Amino acid sequence: MTSAGVTDAPQRILIVRLSALGDVMMASGLIPSLRSRYPDAHIAWLTEPAAAPLLREHPGLDEVIVWQRPQWQQLWRERRYGALWRALRELRAQLRSRRFTLALDAQGLLKSALWAWLSGAPRRVGLLPREGGQWLATERLVPAKGADPRIGAEYRALARHLGAPDEAYRLDLRFDQATHRRALDALAGRKVLPPFAVLCPFTTRPQKHWFEDRWAALAERLAMHGITPVLLGGPADQAAAARITQAAPSAINLAGQLKLPESVALISHAALLVGVDTGLTHAGSAFRIPTVALFGSTRPYRDADSPRTAILYEPLPCSPCKRNPTCGGRFDCMRAHTVDHVFATAQQLLAAAP
Repeated sequence: MTSAGVTDAPQRILIVRLSALGDVMMASGLIPSLRSRYPDAHIAWLTEPAAAPLLREHPGLDEVIVWQRPQWQQLWRERRYGALWRALRELRAQLRSRRFTLALDAQGLLKSALWAWLSGAPRRVGLLPREGGQWLATERLVPAKGADPRIGAEYRALARHLGAPDEAYRLDLRFDQATHRRALDALAGRKVLPPFAVLCPFTTRPQKHWFEDRWAALAERLAMHGITPVLLGGPADQAAAARITQAAPSAINLAGQLKLPESVALISHAALLVGVDTGLTHAGSAFRIPTVALFGSTRPYRDADSPRTAILYEPLPCSPCKRNPTCGGRFDCMRAHTVDHVFATAQQLLAAAP
């Protein structure tokens, strides 16, 4: 790890974290950390369209710059290379016009390192840089793996590297009142009254999923105890959510019916969240509501930095396997989470909540 001492406070800072949604949420703690260290700085965040709604309303950011990557990919597929080159030049010019003095590559990939470099910032810090991106950074930060068990450990290390106090780091998600109102209107439209529990069963990889029959059983158990279960997810999750709610008539299915900001804002009003390793689950910890996180093939952190989050993880010889499961589709690590155990954990968190 190379490090340069902080002398003159940078006045114009660019954070580059393009995706994914869960990582953007975990990296959101950089905003209060940087504000603590550099209260008068201009702070901008470069991201992709999917994650931009998580950042646009944050009062700690002066600007959110969006790389329209899907549009660029479409131009490439259509072989419109001239239009693609013009789009690249325009975004580069937009970044250069900000005259950033510090760029933080918080993703560590070649694509993120390239944008940090194209920004023209003279100081560029690469966090866990790889894919050749390390050669585009002026500083490389490689925190010791597993040294910090807390959520967002690598981003915390980046904040400390820049001189921010450790206690300033906290996941920080903000939305305007209109977003909260739309979320609550969606509940009112389905006649959902407090208390309600948010269930987040869906993510991008099947080995991170819990089983649909267990979600249905958990939903019915919650309903029997006076807590309305509400399923959240994206448009691609609608079929699976429909199967779960067909088996659990007490559950309310909002999968695919809310945009990302409304889904996250809705979580802040929930009495309980149960979810797998996905961005919405991390939001439960960010808002410090009672949260049960079901990990298996992945375990992104051991400490959610919230006393109201319980992490359920059964270590097996093969886990965490991440993207390379060896169980032949049994997903034994997730099968170890029984409905009884998950429900009992939720009850304990609810009992302890004020």
